[in-house]
Amino acid sequence: MARAIARWIHAVDAAALDAGVVEKAQLCLLDMIGVAAAANDLPWSRQAAQYAAAMGGNRATLIGSPAHASIAEAAFANATAAHGLVQEDMHTASVAHIGVVVWPTLLALAEAQRATGRAFVAAGIVGYQVMARIGQALITKDLAQRFRPTGLIGAVGAAAAGARLLRLSEDETVNALALAANTAGGLNEWPRSGGGEMFFHPGFAARNAVTAVLLARAGAEASESALDGPAGLFAAFGGALPAPLDLGGDWEILAAYHKPAPACNYAQTPAQAALGVRGAHAIAPHDVESVVVKSFPEAIAYPGCDHAGPYRTQLQAKMSIQFTVAAVLVHGRLDDEVFRDFADDGEVARLARRVRLENDAELARGYPQRQGAEVIVTLRDGRTVGRRLLELEPLDPAGVRRRTRAALGALLGDARAAGIEREIDTITGSPDVARIARLLGRE
Repeated sequence: MARAIARWIHAVDAAALDAGVVEKAQLCLLDMIGVAAAANDLPWSRQAAQYAAAMGGNRATLIGSPAHASIAEAAFANATAAHGLVQEDMHTASVAHIGVVVWPTLLALAEAQRATGRAFVAAGIVGYQVMARIGQALITKDLAQRFRPTGLIGAVGAAAAGARLLRLSEDETVNALALAANTAGGLNEWPRSGGGEMFFHPGFAARNAVTAVLLARAGAEASESALDGPAGLFAAFGGALPAPLDLGGDWEILAAYHKPAPACNYAQTPAQAALGVRGAHAIAPHDVESVVVKSFPEAIAYPGCDHAGPYRTQLQAKMSIQFTVAAVLVHGRLDDEVFRDFADDGEVARLARRVRLENDAELARGYPQRQGAEVIVTLRDGRTVGRRLLELEPLDPAGVRRRTRAALGALLGDARAAGIEREIDTITGSPDVARIARLLGRE
């Protein structure tokens, strides 16, 4: 499988990529940068940046920082920050966040070796394709109970992107993919305990991808069967082995969507349905007797999603469908601020205890092509009101731009924010994409 992927990577013609695919890649890059900027001062972002700077090195930029770090540690810190709000792009079919691993890996590598914007974009698209297709083949509902999909497949996807960017040979690319497969990890214990290790999963994957690519370029060798051998990635994690892995057809980056809310993927549509209910009926929290949220098995079974409290951390609140729906019904909006009031005696937490999740056969049939949800609110006066959505409405490109512009403006100033946006908009004509990375540092 690693050999077949390497040959496919080499065969992708950057000049033949459809304009719509390139535009989506530019938007995904912009979104990753914007979320990382917005999360710059959160504890896990600061921790990752401080660690990366302390490790030494000055080859790559840390987003929003005057400090620099080694290539691998900059990828780690920037990927962690990009995951900091839980608002990164999402590829539903692979249950993975691809952009938060692929783009930080490529930005760090691009500062170490000159790369054109067109080559950079093509590498990113390749990374999305490989990571998404491996994820679709490997990740099951049961596997996602124990292991974080982004952690399991992130390093391989980003290594594919990095190998393409650095123009590794076929053999070197095989070795990079195999080395990356040996680093697969990321446990899903954090939703139960309230731990914060989830934020670092993309960082670990990005750092491991950089390490795998640079080791392969230096001549390190690994098992060609590290993906599909008797003790390879698929065997280790119990996945049904595809023979061969299909990388053709539609570009998977087009299936990645941009989260409207800073919450779990599976809470997005319930939040939109709850907003619809509250807006249409102008209900107050004290009017609510109980709430039923209808969803599909994958959402309800994902660790942390079916959790009515108590909540020890903000992250537990962001993962909980009950808390997310309750927050919308109480506040009439859904932003990062509403997740900070997760105390057990707070109004949102009290309402979350009266929210119940149910499987819905129609919504189950629609997944993963569509992520539907229904919110049914029973009021104290006996009335029942609700809203059913058969699919999620992602944040549109204009919304991504507004969000990114605001975050970059607050962090680096409006002039710098406008300059970064211009660089990304004209990236395919750029002779040196490292200019984007350098603009992201703070003087």
